[in-house]
Amino acid sequence: MAHLLYRLGRFAARRAWAVVAAWAAVLLLAGGAFAAFGGQLTNAITVPGTETQRLADRLQTELPDAGHGTGRIVFTTEDGEPFTAAQRAQVGDALAAAEESPGVDAVLNPFTAQEQREDQRQQLEDGRARAADGQEQLEAAEETLDEGQAELDDAREQAERAGALDRVEDRLDEQQETLDEGRAELERNREQLAAGLPELDRGERLLALAEETRTVSRDGTAAMAVVTFTEEQQAVTAEDKQALQDAVDGAELDGVQADYSLEITQDISQLFGPAEVIGVVIAGIVLLVMLGTLVAAGLPILMALTGVAIGALGVLSFSGAVDMMSVTPMLGVMLGLAVGIDYSLFILNRHRQQLLAGTGLHRSIGLATGTSGNAVVFAGLTVIIALAALNVTGIPFLGVMGTAAAVCVAVAVLIAVTLTPALLSLVGQRLLSARARARAARRPAHLGEPRPGVATRHPVVTLVVGVLALVLVALPAASMRLGLPDASSEPEDSTQYRTYQVIEEKFGAGANGPLLVVADLPEGTDADGAAELQVDVGEALMAEDDVVSVVPAGLSEDNGTAVFQVVPADGPAAESTEQLVNDLRALSPQLEDEQGVRIGVTGQTGGNIDVSQLLADALPLYLTVVIGLSLVLLVLVFRSVLVPVVATAGFMLSLFAAFGAVVAIYQWGWLGGLLGVHAPGPVLSFLPTILVGVLFGLAMDYQLFLVSGMREAFVHGRSARAAVQEGLTAGRAVVTAAAIIMISVFAGFVFSHMAMIRPMGFGLAFGVLVDAFVVRMMLIPATMHLLGDRAWWLPRWLDRILPDVDVEGESLRREAEEPAAGDDPAGDGPSGTADGWGGTGPGPDPDAEPELVGAGRRD
Repeated sequence: MAHLLYRLGRFAARRAWAVVAAWAAVLLLAGGAFAAFGGQLTNAITVPGTETQRLADRLQTELPDAGHGTGRIVFTTEDGEPFTAAQRAQVGDALAAAEESPGVDAVLNPFTAQEQREDQRQQLEDGRARAADGQEQLEAAEETLDEGQAELDDAREQAERAGALDRVEDRLDEQQETLDEGRAELERNREQLAAGLPELDRGERLLALAEETRTVSRDGTAAMAVVTFTEEQQAVTAEDKQALQDAVDGAELDGVQADYSLEITQDISQLFGPAEVIGVVIAGIVLLVMLGTLVAAGLPILMALTGVAIGALGVLSFSGAVDMMSVTPMLGVMLGLAVGIDYSLFILNRHRQQLLAGTGLHRSIGLATGTSGNAVVFAGLTVIIALAALNVTGIPFLGVMGTAAAVCVAVAVLIAVTLTPALLSLVGQRLLSARARARAARRPAHLGEPRPGVATRHPVVTLVVGVLALVLVALPAASMRLGLPDASSEPEDSTQYRTYQVIEEKFGAGANGPLLVVADLPEGTDADGAAELQVDVGEALMAEDDVVSVVPAGLSEDNGTAVFQVVPADGPAAESTEQLVNDLRALSPQLEDEQGVRIGVTGQTGGNIDVSQLLADALPLYLTVVIGLSLVLLVLVFRSVLVPVVATAGFMLSLFAAFGAVVAIYQWGWLGGLLGVHAPGPVLSFLPTILVGVLFGLAMDYQLFLVSGMREAFVHGRSARAAVQEGLTAGRAVVTAAAIIMISVFAGFVFSHMAMIRPMGFGLAFGVLVDAFVVRMMLIPATMHLLGDRAWWLPRWLDRILPDVDVEGESLRREAEEPAAGDDPAGDGPSGTADGWGGTGPGPDPDAEPELVGAGRRD
C-alpha cells in the first residue's frame, strides 16, 4: 500500500491541475445530485417495530387526521392586560390568513374554541338546571296526581256508602281516566328525563376530565392556536413552515406578539452557523502558529471544506429516497472538518519536514503520501469501520447516520491522498517560511537522546493520578438518563423558547408535550357503547398520578379505535412524564380485564422513551463489536498483544469520562451558564452510541500516530523504554496540533443553532481532549514504560500468520535511502541544488516516472 500511495502522490504532484479539475467536477456533480434528488430532512425519530411507531402507523390508516403534523402559535399581549375585542379580531384575521397558507389543513382559533368550551359548560349547567326543574315538576305533578287519586277514591267510597254509586260512577270513571292519562304522561316525561340524564352525565364527566385544558389563559393575556398540517410531521416542508409564519407576521397585530413552537420554526436547511465557523477559525490560528505561513495554514482547511462540501452534498442527495434526520449531515460535517484538517496536516507536515531536510519537491510529496498518507488511510479506515458498524444496532436512523458520516470521512481520506499532494505541488516552496528555513539550517545533525517526560520519569504516579482523575470524571455517567431535547433547550432569545415558556407559565408544563393514548374498544361496540367507554377509559387515565387532563381526540368510524390526548403534570423531558408513560402502558391489562379495552401510548414523548430504551439495549452489543474490532486492528498494526489491550482500556477511560462530563453539564446543569445550558434535561438518546463509534476511531488515530513511532524505534534496536520516549517525542508536536484542531472544530458545535448538536459537539471535544492529552500522551507512555519489552510480546504462531501491514511505510523509507533512478530537477530542494536525496547535481526530466529499488510488483 505504501508504494501504491507513493506513486499516487507523485502522479497527483505532476498532474496537479488535472487532479484539481477532477475534484472540482466531483463537487459540481455532488451539488447537482443534491439539487436534483435532495429531499426533506426531519427531526422526528422513527424506529419500526416499537409500540409508538406501530400505533402511529395504525392511526394513519384508521384515523388519518390524528396522524397529521401539528404546531402551535402563541399570542400574548405586550402590556400584560387581557386581550381586547379588537385584538381578538386581529388574531382571528391572522389565523384565517394562516389557514390559507400552503400545507396547512386547519387552524384552531383559541378564542372561538374557548368560547365553545364555555358555551358547552353553560349548556350543561342549563341542562342540569332544566333536569332539576323537570324533576321537581314531575314530583309536584306526581303529588298532585296522588292527591287527586286519593280524593277520587274517597268520593267513590262515600258514594258506595250512600248507595249512590250508580248515579256518579260514570263521572268518577271519567275522572279516573283523566288521572290515568295524567299518570301515563308523567311516566313518559319521567322516561324522557331519565333518557337524557346519561348523556348529560357523560357531558359533565367529559367536561371534568378536560377542566384544565384551555386555549386562552385564565388571566386572558395569552392564547394558544393549534395548526394542523396536511402532511405528517416529518413531511412538512421548510417552505410551508415559513409561509405559515409569513402569513401571521404579515397580519396587523396591535400590541400582540406572536411566537411559534419548535415544530413550526424548525429550520434544518442551514448546516453552518456562526459558532461552527469560530471553530474553523481557531483551527486556522493553530495551523498558522504551527506552520508559519498562511499558505500552509490554509491548505488543510481548504481540503477539509472541500471534503465536507462533497460529502455533505453527496449524502443529502439521498435524502429524497432515505428518511434522514437533520443531525445526519451535521455529524458528517463535524467529522469531515475535524479529520479532513488533521489528515491533510499529517501529510503536509511530513512533506514540510522532508523539504527542510533537502528532499526534492515531487519526491517529497510522494514519500509523504506513501508514509504519512499510508497511516492516514489506515486511521481513516478505523473511523469508517467504527461508524459503519452503527448498522449492527438494527436502528435504521442510527445506521443511516453512521453510514453518512463514514462517507464524509472516506471523502476526507481520498482528498488527503490525492488533492493534498496536487496542491502541495502547486504551492511548491511557498509552503516554507523564511524562519523555518533558517532554523533548519542551524539545526545540528544529531539532536541527542530525547529527554524523558513526566509520563516516563514518574510512570506509577502518572498512571495512578491519571486513572483516578478519569474515573472521578466518569462517575456521573452512572446516573445517565436518555431522552431527546425539547424547546426548553433552545436559545433563550428564540421564538420557540418563548413559546415553550409561555405555554408552561400560562397553560401548564405538560401542555408542551401532551401524550397520545390509543384505545382498542371491544369488537361490535355501538355508538352509545363507544361514548360510554370513552368516558370510562378517560376517567381511568385521569386517575393516574401526574395526569392533569384527558380529552377524547377521535373515534374511528367502526367505533373500534378511540384516541385520547393526555396532558401530564410536567414537561415532555421530565422523569415524571417518562414514569407516566410507563404507568399508562402498565394500565392496559387492568382495563382489558374490566372494560375489554386495550390501550397504548404513542406520540413524540412515547416515541422518545421507546427509542431511548432501544438505544440503551443496543449499546452493549455495539460497544462489544467496537472493542473486538479495536483489539484485532491493533494486534495487526503493532504486532503485540498487550499494546492493543492497553489502548482499548485507555479508550474505555476516555469514553466514560466523556459520558460523565456530558451528564454533569447537560443533565445536572454544572457549568450550564458557561456553555449555554439553561434547562438541564436527559442526555441525547443516541449520543452515547455516536460517541462510542467516533471516539473509538479518533482514539485509534492518535494511538497509531504515537505508538507506531515507538514500535519503529524498538524495531530499529532501541530499548523498549527509550523507544517509548523517542516515539512520543517524534509524534507529540503534530498530534498535539491535530488534537487542538479537532477539539476546536468540535467545540465550535457546542454553541450550534441546533439543540441536538450541542451535546454531541461537547462530548466529542471533551473526549478528544481527554484521549489525546491524558490517555495517549500520559497513560499509554507510562504503562508501556512500566511494561518494557513485554509490551511488544507476540506469540510466534500469531506472528507467522499476521500480515505485515507496514502502516508507517517503513519499507518505503528504507528503499528511499538508496539512490533512485531519477527525481525532481535541480532546484526542487529547498537549497536550490539538492537532487532530492541530499546529493548535488541536476536530475532527469521531472515528468519521468521514478523507480524505487525493490518496488517492482509491490503495491
